[in-house]
Order: sequence, then C-alpha cells, then structure tokens
Amino acid sequence: MRRPIIAGNWKMHNTTGQARELVELLKPLVGTAAVEVVVCPPFTAIAAAANAAAGSNIAVGAQDLFWEDQGAYTGEVSAPMLKDLGCRYVIIGHSERRQYFGETDAAVNKKLQAACRHELVPIVCVGETLAEREAGRTLDVVRRQVEKGLKGLTPEQAEALVAAYEPIWAIGTGRTATAADAQEVIALIRETLKTMYGKAAATTRIQYGGSVKPQNIAELMAAPDIDGALVGGASLDAVSFAAIVNSADEAGNRRKIS
Repeated sequence: MRRPIIAGNWKMHNTTGQARELVELLKPLVGTAAVEVVVCPPFTAIAAAANAAAGSNIAVGAQDLFWEDQGAYTGEVSAPMLKDLGCRYVIIGHSERRQYFGETDAAVNKKLQAACRHELVPIVCVGETLAEREAGRTLDVVRRQVEKGLKGLTPEQAEALVAAYEPIWAIGTGRTATAADAQEVIALIRETLKTMYGKAAATTRIQYGGSVKPQNIAELMAAPDIDGALVGGASLDAVSFAAIVNSADEAGNRRKIS
C-alpha cells in the first residue's frame, strides 16, 4: 500500500518569520493525518521551517540542489548543506527550473544521483507544455523525461523516490488536468519505471501537480495511480493546504478499506 504524500512548494515566498508562522498554523490542522506532509520553503527559510516543524508530522524539503557536494559553484546549494538544515526531501526538475533556468534531463539526473547519494528523498517533476499536449506528444515527452531523468538508480532508490506529474500548462494557471488525463500519464510513468526497475515501480509514489486545490484533490486521489499532490499556491494558505492534506488522508483510508 503506497502512503499518500502531499508536498507544498512555496516557491519564492515567505521570509523566516512567515515560514515559522505558516508551519505553526499547519501543525494542529494536519496533526492527525496519516498522509506524509512536506513543506518546501525557499533556501533562506528552510532552517526556520524545520525548527518549527520539529516533533510534528510535517517534514521539510528544498526546492532544488546542485549535484556536487562542494566547490566553486557560486550561488548553488548542495545536498549535505540541505541535510544540515533539516531537509528530508528535495524537489528536482520543476518545470520552472526547466523553463527559466534551462535545466535539462541530464541535469535532473545528476541532481537525482546527488540526492540519493545523501539519502534525501527526491521529488522528481516531469510534464509537458501546452504546445506538446496539443501536438499529441504528451506521452512521448513524459516517457523521455522519465527515461533520461530517472536512469541509473538501484531498484531500492527507485522505490524510495517520489515522481510528480506536472503538466506545465496547468501550473499557476487555474487549469487542472482531469483526473482521467492525469491518471493516463501517471500510469505511463509507472509503466516506464516498471520497464526500468521492475517490481519496485509498484510501490513508487507518484503525485499530480498543477493548480491543485481543496475542490479537486478528492477527484484526483480517486485515480488508482495518483498517490498525492505537489501543491503550489494553495500551500501558502494553512487552511487550504490542510484541507488538501485531510482530503488526501480520507482518500487513503478509502483505499485501505477497498
């Protein structure tokens, strides 16, 4: 049984004080949830969020990392640095990194290897643009991103990672893939991972990301291969994020019963 995971990507929002406040607001709202709850602040607020989350069921992740452990890489942050701040997770290959900073599948793979080397749980993002979807290339694009970005792992590493399907056209636009569309692509991701890593793919968790809100999480979580969500804007509001977490928790309980 795959444990649902809801991760909040705060992007370039929240100072240290705001991070502490948001985590403190979240703790009583998600304290009884059986789902895995993760918040991913900007680098400057990671330590504050981790300190606030200590002793709770909220884990902390980063939004990116560099593939080397140390060196002359101005502006970069390494896996050991993230672990030192209290990170357990790290987002890799988010579409905004690909779009604005030219991140490639090869770079995603190097970052993935670094995360695994230091036992950070990677949340690896894949997804197509609107032009690629309209051209009927969604499955080919996502398959390529999985094959190139997630290669070279042991089955155990593949089993432990989290994949996130984020159709680029749905991020921050208010548009959401239908549950059926999301399920189709996420099933492809799982099948691709099965080809690469065998039975480990059955327990790899795969999220959906892209304008996730309290109003649509239940429908998404009803799909058999969707194991949670990578939440953007709604994760900045404690009540909205908690509603998503608790709805996913209910969906997870229904899966156990069925």
